[in-house]
Amino acid sequence: MTDQPFVPLMLGADINVYSMARAFHEAYGVKTIAYGFYPSGPCFGSAIIDYRTSENNNHPDVVLEHARHVSAQFPDKTIILLGCGDDYLAAIAANLGKYPENVVAPYIPLEQMEGLIHKERFYELCESMGIDYPATFVFHPGDSMDFTLPFSGPFAVKPAESAKYWDHPFTGQRKGYIVDTREEVDQILSDVYAAGYDDAMIIQDFIPGGDDNMRVLTCYSGLDGKVRLMCLGHVLLEEHAPHGVGNHATIITEPNEEIYATFRKFLEDIHFVGFSNFDIKYDPRDGKYKVFEINCRQGRSNYYVTGAGYNLGRVVVEDVVEHKPAGEPVFTQNRHLWFAIPKKVAYAYIPKRYHAEMKALERAGASVNPLWYSKDRPLIHKLRIWHIQQKQFGWYETYAKKPVE
Repeated sequence: MTDQPFVPLMLGADINVYSMARAFHEAYGVKTIAYGFYPSGPCFGSAIIDYRTSENNNHPDVVLEHARHVSAQFPDKTIILLGCGDDYLAAIAANLGKYPENVVAPYIPLEQMEGLIHKERFYELCESMGIDYPATFVFHPGDSMDFTLPFSGPFAVKPAESAKYWDHPFTGQRKGYIVDTREEVDQILSDVYAAGYDDAMIIQDFIPGGDDNMRVLTCYSGLDGKVRLMCLGHVLLEEHAPHGVGNHATIITEPNEEIYATFRKFLEDIHFVGFSNFDIKYDPRDGKYKVFEINCRQGRSNYYVTGAGYNLGRVVVEDVVEHKPAGEPVFTQNRHLWFAIPKKVAYAYIPKRYHAEMKALERAGASVNPLWYSKDRPLIHKLRIWHIQQKQFGWYETYAKKPVE
């Protein structure tokens, strides 16, 4: 560890954790401690992460023990506790008020968090606050299958509570579903509830358009509930493998003052604290941007913000360690290109109308893949990252369609 007065402590092992660890390392030269389930993923073997494995890593009592252990290791430093998945967020929030004095967890209370990440309740809140979202029908376990949908297909189908949904695996399980017929909707509901999931399912009017109609908004709100940073990304390509559907693969940052204003008001009205991440899609039928969900954390694509020049490690340290006054929030304006996949895959599956700007940003040095960090030098780690990246070629060939220009 360095002589910095803080230690980042993260829960998880994926690109989300690695991206945040890289941000902290770039800004302060500090090494992150991360706990994951398995000795795998981009964090395992990294020189910028003290990666530790733990059974039951997302259980509240285990998370509290991790925090106490690291707190005792570094009693003279502030421990910044960050979760990088929804199950970790709930475990962290469940322990608010129990952490050692030198541990800070910038999160809202568990009850408020559960109300936001549960999609049915989130849409109710959006409705009350005048925020656009797709036309939605909510199916509850035990409801009659003899229901009428208020819109025609295609349909988007997804669980209201994602963490609980993944606790009940079944053959053909996907993060979300896009189907054309009512019969397919009924089959999804049957499969999901037969597996043991016991919460609501969300059925929505599918907004037309490809991956490039998607937007991602990443924000940080200080301990005082005031927004400090907002950065909008224009998603050019998503992942298409079953367990990764909807994960971002390529993003260009872009400003949108209307979106910034709408979600700043939303966050400050509910006195949100910490990182938030919104999935939004542009609807060409009415020209509106419609929100799908909020994540009460930074998203797995969070380095699109840091890479664009707005280091997410620095923004949280300035709030919870240095206690700097918020001042006016930063609404990012510049264009920057982020990849989480090999460039050849991105260019093959992104419509050609974006290629000229992508290449111009690359030539200008305004592009990045967060997994390739020059200061993270272990050869075995680099080879593991290379191997994971190469799998993307096969995954896209199997599950994605190349754009028709």
